[in-house]
Amino acid sequence: MTAVAPVRLATPAVEWSVEVHRDEQALVALADELRDLYDRSPTATPFQTYEWIKSWWGWYGPRGRLRLALVRCRGRLVAAAPLMAGVRYGFPVLVPLAGEQSDFTDFLLDPVYADGAVRHLTRALLDERGWCALDLREVRPGSVAHLVAEQWPRRTWRTPSSVCLELPAGDIDDVLGRLPGRTAGKMRAKLRKIDVRGITVRSVRAEQAAEAVHALLDLHALQWRGRPINPEHTRERFRRHLAEAASGMVRDGRAAVLQYTWDDRLVAGDLVLIGHRYVGAYLYGAIPDLRDAVDVSLMMLRQDLAIARDRHRQGVSLLRGDEPYKLKWRPTPVRNERIILGRSASAAAFAAVARTRGRLSARRHRGQEGHD
Repeated sequence: MTAVAPVRLATPAVEWSVEVHRDEQALVALADELRDLYDRSPTATPFQTYEWIKSWWGWYGPRGRLRLALVRCRGRLVAAAPLMAGVRYGFPVLVPLAGEQSDFTDFLLDPVYADGAVRHLTRALLDERGWCALDLREVRPGSVAHLVAEQWPRRTWRTPSSVCLELPAGDIDDVLGRLPGRTAGKMRAKLRKIDVRGITVRSVRAEQAAEAVHALLDLHALQWRGRPINPEHTRERFRRHLAEAASGMVRDGRAAVLQYTWDDRLVAGDLVLIGHRYVGAYLYGAIPDLRDAVDVSLMMLRQDLAIARDRHRQGVSLLRGDEPYKLKWRPTPVRNERIILGRSASAAAFAAVARTRGRLSARRHRGQEGHD
């Protein structure tokens, strides 16, 4: 049964209502409304799409933990916070759905209703019992979460989080123009080498996306064999989540799964997420021999830039991590922020532990595999 907490606040011109759904079936029932709200949320990223969070919940979500907070204005959905109840460091918290597999965490908001919607969303979250802090680990600059934090009537904590690297949309020659002349010349020679090799690329159709993601993950595991790999990338639940999410996102034009072939052999795969503003290079895999033949990151970057240009996006995000293979393009660094919103007195203790653990984790994982 869906647990809904309706509150109606009337003004002469506007009627607001808030709901908190706990039944997993709410995600299915609200699919069309959440898709529509995503389309009206200009700062949302692909990690807030319905397909991403619904797929993640189906393979990862613990039963009974859903906390889907919604705000309506005259019946129209204008804000949503897809959250779940959990425990971190021994404290009861709320966290975003799919947070562990997402490079950005945020809420959905129609900016036409921003002031009232943020106020009522804040109230709905505070009225929800059983948690001490709302932990948003990867908040991109300009996100809705910042608006909520500004109106939050209780204590908040902000700490630096992951670095994401971005390149403006354009041709690959525009990127090479950012490099020293000698380096750019070497890269152009590498591009000619790719073309001479006869490596071709195609974007798979939605009905082929799941199979293509499985093949990509097989290649990903192969390329990292013998080296530290994100263990989640090797698990069946991640494989099924990514395949299901990609199928729906490709269908809706919110992702592309690219396959590279050489002499009729599949040699690489790339999952590209397509947001309102940026194209995100999420995960790729390639046979080890391909690296000996061509510059794989250059090959894929050229195609990612073409997608951004063709879809009229602002640029390409290389997502979390400042690995050397990303830095060589001289991208612009953009720092995510961790925002903790407190509800009860114990939130201060949680924030202190979270910040300490976060610093230790960053040092421990620096240099290990990310979305490579």
